[in-house]
Amino acid sequence: MADTQRPLSPHLQIYKWQVQMVTSILHRATGIALAVGTLVVLWALLALASGDAAFAQFKTCMGSPIGLVLLFGWTWALFFHLCNGIRHLLQDAGMGYQIAQFVRSSWSSVIVSILLTVAVWGYVLTAGGAA
Repeated sequence: MADTQRPLSPHLQIYKWQVQMVTSILHRATGIALAVGTLVVLWALLALASGDAAFAQFKTCMGSPIGLVLLFGWTWALFFHLCNGIRHLLQDAGMGYQIAQFVRSSWSSVIVSILLTVAVWGYVLTAGGAA
């Protein structure tokens, strides 16, 4: 075997970060975040079933700044995973394989998920739901 000065396999120092790569990694990460966030939903349901005192404690925790950041992040994870999942379904149907379409659909997954998150939280905050 020839002695070369290059790495044996490509790695992150070789690959240039691209939106397709980032959305693929984010899709996996948001799937994990949604699974963990489901535990918070379970906590909410158990607190609601346990009575007023338990639910008041849950609302206090989720109404704190850290709780609101977690809820905001979970909302974005939900919308990103949804948008990117729809993109994957369309690709499974054979659409959007050209590089320009692939990049455009990757960016649209990110942008639409951010817009949906802002719309939901705009409604929640104006309707007094986070108070």
